[in-house]
Amino acid sequence: MEPMNRYFDTNRELWNKLTAVNAKSPMYDLEAFKRGQSTLDQIELTELGDVSGKTLLHLQCHFGQDTMSLARMGARVTGVDFSDEAIKLANSLSSELSIPAEFICCNVYDLPRHLDRQFDIVFTSAGVLCWIDDLTKWARLIDRYLKLDGTFYIREFHPVANVFDNETAGELRPCASYFHTVEPMAFDADGSYSDHEAKFDVACKSYEWHHPLSDVVNALLSVNFKLEFLHEFPFCSYDCFPFLEKGNDGRWRFPGGRELIPLMYSIKATKV
Repeated sequence: MEPMNRYFDTNRELWNKLTAVNAKSPMYDLEAFKRGQSTLDQIELTELGDVSGKTLLHLQCHFGQDTMSLARMGARVTGVDFSDEAIKLANSLSSELSIPAEFICCNVYDLPRHLDRQFDIVFTSAGVLCWIDDLTKWARLIDRYLKLDGTFYIREFHPVANVFDNETAGELRPCASYFHTVEPMAFDADGSYSDHEAKFDVACKSYEWHHPLSDVVNALLSVNFKLEFLHEFPFCSYDCFPFLEKGNDGRWRFPGGRELIPLMYSIKATKV
């Protein structure tokens, strides 16, 4: 087996396990979603704007809560993810809740084998780029599926935060390079970020890649996208470090509200 296929297959196994844990976790709050609550972040709602009547492709959609939240806002949605368990659950939820949505199970690089049309919006969000090994191929894929003058949008966790140890309480301790390497980082995974108490019966591996913010921007510019904005935020949507404090707005910040490093960013670009 080719190394890259092995990495992706291993990560697919991980996300099949994560689907079962995440669907039961308070973070994903599936019951609230079923009652009609949107799972989109307020940043996304504000920056993405009106999606009513627009066709939208959601890359790396997990089990489709954000995809279907966008459908509830009037978008005609297609979600893509490589986890067959996630897509199975997404289709089940779409049927149960009568939310029209198309879901495709495949690696994003293989999407041209399954889909041959363009969209008004390509959307992706929160914790997805670390599973992509090549941002140039990723940007070309977005370009392929976006109509002229269409919108690409991403909200993502900031890569500078990945430099620091997220297990040591009370301090930021550098433990990894900020810069991209061809070979991925290997981790042992025994549970989910969504529920620290839930553990897998059998631990598995995960393979992830760092992408500096400059690499993300330059990949998009390489396919002639016009950058509308790049925003950086000194807070996170989850407790990415054990010493962060949760505010009344649901945001996780450094103690005392200190703005030390960016923890999330967003980009909006137009295909020209």
